[in-house]
Amino acid sequence: MTARRVARVLLDSPLPQLDRLFDYALPDGVEVEPGVRVRVPLRSAGRLIDGFVVEVDDEDDGDRPLSMLETVVSTVPVLPPALYALARRVADRAAGSAADILRLAIPKRMVRAEKAWLAVGPPPPPALDADALTRADAVLGEYPELLAGVRAGERMVVDAPPRPARDIPAGAWAVLLAAAAARELADGRSAILVVPDYRDQAQLERALAAFVPPEAVVRDDSDQSGPARYAQFLRTLADAPCIVIGRRSAVYAPVRAGFVAIWDDGDPLLSEPLSPGVHARDAALVRQELEGSALLFAGHTRTTDVQRLVDVRWVREIAAARRTSPRVVLSATREGERGSRVPSSAFQAAREAVAHGPVLVQVSRPGYAPSLVCAECRRPARCAACAGPLRAARAGAVPTCAWCGRAAHGWTCAHCQSEKVRMASSGSERTADELGRAFPGVRVIVSDGAHPVAEVDGRPALVVATRGAEPFAPGGYAAVVLLDGERMLLSEALRIGEDCLRWWSDAAALAAPGAPVHLVGVTGPVARALATWTQAAYARSELAERAPLHMPPAVRLASVEGPIRAVDATLAELRAEVPDLGPDAILGPVARTSSPDTPTARALVRFDYATGRAVAESLRAAVVADAARARARTRGKGTPARNTLRVRFDIPEPDL
Repeated sequence: MTARRVARVLLDSPLPQLDRLFDYALPDGVEVEPGVRVRVPLRSAGRLIDGFVVEVDDEDDGDRPLSMLETVVSTVPVLPPALYALARRVADRAAGSAADILRLAIPKRMVRAEKAWLAVGPPPPPALDADALTRADAVLGEYPELLAGVRAGERMVVDAPPRPARDIPAGAWAVLLAAAAARELADGRSAILVVPDYRDQAQLERALAAFVPPEAVVRDDSDQSGPARYAQFLRTLADAPCIVIGRRSAVYAPVRAGFVAIWDDGDPLLSEPLSPGVHARDAALVRQELEGSALLFAGHTRTTDVQRLVDVRWVREIAAARRTSPRVVLSATREGERGSRVPSSAFQAAREAVAHGPVLVQVSRPGYAPSLVCAECRRPARCAACAGPLRAARAGAVPTCAWCGRAAHGWTCAHCQSEKVRMASSGSERTADELGRAFPGVRVIVSDGAHPVAEVDGRPALVVATRGAEPFAPGGYAAVVLLDGERMLLSEALRIGEDCLRWWSDAAALAAPGAPVHLVGVTGPVARALATWTQAAYARSELAERAPLHMPPAVRLASVEGPIRAVDATLAELRAEVPDLGPDAILGPVARTSSPDTPTARALVRFDYATGRAVAESLRAAVVADAARARARTRGKGTPARNTLRVRFDIPEPDL
């Protein structure tokens, strides 16, 4: 027996059966460092495949047949041990592949950017200004226990101050996170700040500029070009501390983080749509457990997910020294005002406020008339070709289908044969049209998915925006009017009350201190929580109602989808391997397609957090076995094998 050097490689492959380390012999005279990119042969496929070296070790049993490592693609170790450990743990928790996680965390290699980074050398530690740190301490003074919790590596949650900052064109929440990150940077440790979208990131960048030099801030988002993003990723590999800001994938940044903050974890943009579909909140919790860094959840509202962690004392609540809240007014539409969307009190408040600055009007849907109904029988107007809902682009325009885009020339109601339609709802454009006539001489700005506006100035204006698309106004809005609240609450989604409270709270936080915030036509627990600014209490009551019903986040929820036989076999194996599952743990399976060749089904599995590991291992084994069977069926036929069984963990709500 002769000793030899062996590299253990994680293959960059979506196939679940390849989600493990493969041993490759190193050629004589070739030295590789753990974390580098390599290309290796895959014997079963007869081709070369990319991968990452995870370990390099000496092996005494040199007679074991091993393939040789083909090529070292780059000598830069882009996969530190801590990042691999995080990816492995996160993937195992969600019954996914570590390669899928690393595909989100490590950008595609850019040769020129890599050569430029190697030529410059490692950056020095950033120089911080003493006056800036003094200002940061003053900001952190609003939450007296926050800085001590960050330095102690605690898991915390704060209700962010609901107002714009005074001297910085950003929300007070962004200034708070920036101040905490600057303090962590001054202590010689990196920080990671994760936000849902580009609007929040822009505010955070402006807030950081007041405390740290620009070279200390590293962006991690897909808005950058490929070379720029890869160069920023290489900066996170350096020993010099920095502050990483970005979207959901920034939570995997390979810095030695002492502080990780997640802003507005209830925003669905923080949930990764790609496999294995891990939420940034869950990835941050796993990272904190592995590395011991401080973790902070911040928002204008409290999600039931975070409230559960508070209730089990896994996360500590940090209170502000002085509680502040916007001036919320519940404006109910009176009998004589049924034809108007804006009650007289809200209309008068907007008229008075628009003389002094911008006024925000939040609506539920974009477009002009998002839905049409028959003018006679009031039934929804449907497309004759695909039965999709009809909508109008403007007053008097020919209706078009929202699904197939066909123009509905000569439309006739299938129920009463009427040829006339009526607008049943108002979108952002129609609302702007109506308000433009009601406020002559006042400029009207529309902000929605088709007309994004990031910021407005302090001049008088009516800003009509859909939820989540509200522009930031330095100094705050002179008034905020929240329309269509009752329509928003009509959704059958499990979390619709929680979502509405988040949409309205984020909009209310854009108001200037003391400016009125009118919530129109809504009563009940959600309206009271907004008016009294007790979002945490609402989350606590929602969680208490879901616990006896075994609904998330009181329990975890996973979906299993695929061929009916595979789903049935998977559920039977799950029952046998995890006997702690209750009798009502599995919902379904329910048929998804009517194809006689490959009928599919979907089932939901509810389970306690304590049994999460066993459930993940069982379902992951089923996915691997199904993928292996698929490969065996297609071997020699020239067609690629496809994974037919799909599993996703932590579904936010049941939806068969």
